[in-house]
Amino acid sequence: MASCLCARKNLDNLTHSLAGAVLGQMGLKKKTGLGMATLIIAANIPDIDAVATLLDGVQHLAIRRGITHGPISMLLLPLVLTGIMIGFDRWQEKRGKRPADRLPIHRGWLLALAYIGCLSHPALDWLNSYGIRLLEPFSPQWFYGDSIFIIDIWIWASLIAGFWLSRRREKKGRSNWQRPAWISFVAVCAYIFANGLITGKAEAETRDQLVDRAIGAGPADIIQRRDALVVANPVPLQFWKREILWRDGSAYGSGAFDLFGNLALGPEQKIPGNADFLQSEVTRSSKDGAAFLFWSRMPVLQGVGSRITVRDQRFMDPLVGDRFSVRVNVRKDMLEQAAP
Repeated sequence: MASCLCARKNLDNLTHSLAGAVLGQMGLKKKTGLGMATLIIAANIPDIDAVATLLDGVQHLAIRRGITHGPISMLLLPLVLTGIMIGFDRWQEKRGKRPADRLPIHRGWLLALAYIGCLSHPALDWLNSYGIRLLEPFSPQWFYGDSIFIIDIWIWASLIAGFWLSRRREKKGRSNWQRPAWISFVAVCAYIFANGLITGKAEAETRDQLVDRAIGAGPADIIQRRDALVVANPVPLQFWKREILWRDGSAYGSGAFDLFGNLALGPEQKIPGNADFLQSEVTRSSKDGAAFLFWSRMPVLQGVGSRITVRDQRFMDPLVGDRFSVRVNVRKDMLEQAAP
């Protein structure tokens, strides 16, 4: 049995749509008829894998952010979308419904815009800590940017302002109507770059503090702490702060980083010696458990009797924790074998 994992997982589609719209206002929409529509649709089309959420339990986790975000889809989806847009333009023309002021279709530019919009989607999705399988189906490896919160109000504000000001100038017949969109684009790129630096600084300081904690415990412990998995998780609104999550082979913990303050790590918790065995049993006992562990980056297993609850450190907040968990019944004899 599994709980429903229904919290938002991708960068929101408003951000993707605004990105496509701003690219259009930068002047790309004037390259061909249906240019703006193509950019916005292409910027969202990799999320066609959202149909997987109709599956029972949490098995969609093994599908989302995978094949439709990988290289084969990045090659084929723009081709399909270009064909659909050309067909739509012809359909309107045959029925006399094609707008008279629409630019003629330029197939080369239409295909180029489909690729630009489509590629913007995984580029943005990669930025958060949820992860994306950029090489699917060639590799199931997850990639994480850990730089931008899933819904970033500052990116919204910049993209909306750039689009609105650009459209306003365009309607007034101004010759430099593309400028606000370009400023918005550059500002967002600079913001993303700055957040990447903040994340890098937070992770480096965390590793240094973990190593300091291990001094005196032995060379092996110091090496283990230096190689610990550290995630500087972005938080809402306060882009200068990070929720710190870390783990090595024997322990895990959390903390808080403030670019204008300091780094504070909390107490650590031991990882049970039988954690790997329990994970294998969860995978064997439940399709939902297997899907969750395939997705999970920092799994935490907690058991009461034969019932194992699996969570992920990235989503342990009480406000969302129940939605980011799976509960699996494991055979009692297996639990006895797993006893440390």
